[in-house]
Amino acid sequence: MMKKWLMALALLLMFGALAACGNSNSASESSAEPKGKKVLTIGATSGPYSDMVNKAIKPILEKKGYEVKVVEFSDYIQPNLALANGDLDANLFQHKIYMENFAKEHNLDLSEVIVVPTAPMGIYSNKFKTLDEVADGSEIAIPNDPTNLARALLILQDHGLIQLDPAVNPLTVSEKDVKKNVKHLQFKPIEAGQLPRTVESVDLAAVPGNFALAAKMDLTDALALENMPDDYRNRIVVNTKDLNQPFVNDLKEAVESKEFEKVIDQEFQGFGKPKWMLERNK
Repeated sequence: MMKKWLMALALLLMFGALAACGNSNSASESSAEPKGKKVLTIGATSGPYSDMVNKAIKPILEKKGYEVKVVEFSDYIQPNLALANGDLDANLFQHKIYMENFAKEHNLDLSEVIVVPTAPMGIYSNKFKTLDEVADGSEIAIPNDPTNLARALLILQDHGLIQLDPAVNPLTVSEKDVKKNVKHLQFKPIEAGQLPRTVESVDLAAVPGNFALAAKMDLTDALALENMPDDYRNRIVVNTKDLNQPFVNDLKEAVESKEFEKVIDQEFQGFGKPKWMLERNK
């Protein structure tokens, strides 16, 4: 009788240990799962920024336990509308000035998560090899939207070709705000996406980096690249109500990782790094 009792006790202890082991494994597995949302849908414009999500951000998030879906857009309107209505959890395509202006115009509540490396706008030419060679009266194609136009004019100002009114508003700037035009440049406003094509037909063209790359242009061929302020660099954006969600922190950590920067250095040469990344690397 005593033997049967001891055997029963031994079996009971054995099953208890196995159960405890099973619970421990289960707890360990669940701790590796992301908290909250497990499927993230991130929108980005086609080209370098959807590539950035796919190559530099998605793999890191997948290691954190997320399933990541990337939705590509061909315009600058739908990514924010899709974010606001819940079709996206985050997007990557816009700079600070555009985000704030778009949110105000459409009554949206958007917030940035982190600034990412961004392809700079450049001045390109098939006619001149340097800006010093630019002839008097040369025609230059420029973006016809105010925020990109402001960037183009600032490049020209930085290189001494023009001087802008110091009181200019970057949201409403135009070629009319040029107070001094050293080379008497002739400005030709063009829709930003069409600017790469104009390099063949005008003397100079100011081309945003994303459109230059989409047209297979080499950023290093530019006569001048913008000294881009962080306000003009692209950022990951979410709905403000989601700022404290765990997935937002995981997104930020992914971009802050050395793994992310390594992919940028290998796959996105010529992209200007944001201030936080440069300061970290000092």
